[in-house]
Amino acid sequence: MEQRHAFVTGGGTGIGKAISMALCASGYVVSVAGRRLEPLETAVADISAAGEKGLAVAGFDVTDEASVEAGIARAMTHFGDIGVLVNCAGEAPSAPFEKTSLELWNKALDVNLKGTFLTTQAALPSIRRAGRGRIVNIASTAGLAGYAYVTAYCAAKHGVIGLTRALALELAKTDITVNAVCPGFTRTPLIDGAIETITAKTGRTADEALAGLARANPQGRLVQPEEVADAVMWLVGAGASSVTGQAIAVAGGEVMTG
Repeated sequence: MEQRHAFVTGGGTGIGKAISMALCASGYVVSVAGRRLEPLETAVADISAAGEKGLAVAGFDVTDEASVEAGIARAMTHFGDIGVLVNCAGEAPSAPFEKTSLELWNKALDVNLKGTFLTTQAALPSIRRAGRGRIVNIASTAGLAGYAYVTAYCAAKHGVIGLTRALALELAKTDITVNAVCPGFTRTPLIDGAIETITAKTGRTADEALAGLARANPQGRLVQPEEVADAVMWLVGAGASSVTGQAIAVAGGEVMTG
């Protein structure tokens, strides 16, 4: 049986790496894409140690069309057409609205929304050829609700969910599904950066900042990256063939959709 090819942006750390490892554990060959080589090589080494094949697609800038097209072409040359695309690359810059510069605004929308658009558009012909395609966009509860001091990030993630729903309808008569997974506060390097910002601006300790973030989750804890990966694995499986255009929150009940 031919191995399926999965392509994961932001796949070297945090949620992206957890997804890459879950995919390889299910028998996929995985192209792990990102800007920095070192974390990608570490992820690929872990994939190899698990007995599967991985490819580090370094220098992959989701905001640059030429970079995206070149990275996807390289992955296809190595592993063939892409059956599963996971858009996980993202950044969450923060500032009060009145201090949100145009540069910060553009950066948040470029990485989170434009990046999802460019990567999906470049990969879609390959996904069509592969058959039984799955596109999963890692959004955020910030795409379902509002949070103070991250206006640009919230706007970008709301846009990702809108893109997800519109594309799902365009592709509904094909064998390709398009869904979003929306994690709440998850223990990743992104959260570690948020904790550093909170401590610098408020004087709270790292433990106090962490506890404050955990309180947003009714379960009183941070989500683990592997829990997000589990949701992705359900969506890419055969049992979710009728699930498309959905935004699934993985957030301990913080946000309830429906």
